[in-house]
Amino acid sequence: MDRALLAALNEERAARRAAVVVTELATGRHRLVREAEVGADPLADAVEKAIRSGKSGIAQTEAGEVFLNAHLPPARIVSIGAVHISQALAPMAKIAGFDFEIIDPRTAFASEERFPGATLHAEWPEDVLKERPFDAYTAVCVITHDPKIDDFPLISALKTGCFYIGALGSRKTHGKRVERLKEAGIPQASIDRIEAPIGADIGAATPGEIAVAILASVIEAFRKRKMFADRRGETEPQ
Repeated sequence: MDRALLAALNEERAARRAAVVVTELATGRHRLVREAEVGADPLADAVEKAIRSGKSGIAQTEAGEVFLNAHLPPARIVSIGAVHISQALAPMAKIAGFDFEIIDPRTAFASEERFPGATLHAEWPEDVLKERPFDAYTAVCVITHDPKIDDFPLISALKTGCFYIGALGSRKTHGKRVERLKEAGIPQASIDRIEAPIGADIGAATPGEIAVAILASVIEAFRKRKMFADRRGETEPQ
């Protein structure tokens, strides 16, 4: 791999954007396909498959075999709220292969004692997101039930295009949330991306069960790569 291509790849990595290095096996020539450029690439289907699965492999083309080396940023789940649900979700997320972070300015909740070994930010979301902004490989779970804490990261997630956005609360609670988001200038089409009530509809009742439901929704959103289809103006196949 030449230096220019490596530098371009590292730039995508640093920005937490997916990319695929395409190598012609017959000639050894390399080229880089950025995620935003996939739709216009002659190998769009194969490259998209590599990005969706996160797996590298050989693909057949009219010009011969190519090796697709997929480079994806590690997907992460950010829990807005250091509550009982996030206590259950933290170990589950790691088992499933996701990085996991918790943001909650309430230091009595966001403590090492309650979340041993977890990445904790006992600060307001506004302050944390200045240094660690959301991106397309972030799932945001808003679960504090406090609009003063929840609304800013929710708006940020919608504007960023996070691959999953879920919010805890009843339909009545979500109705009030929708009104606040509209007042903040968020269009209805964006608001409709929020899964509320949060998590897969499995009848979850306890914090542990709700954590399972949330993780199921996050995995579905990531593996079906809804945000990837949205960028290309496509609809996910059922």
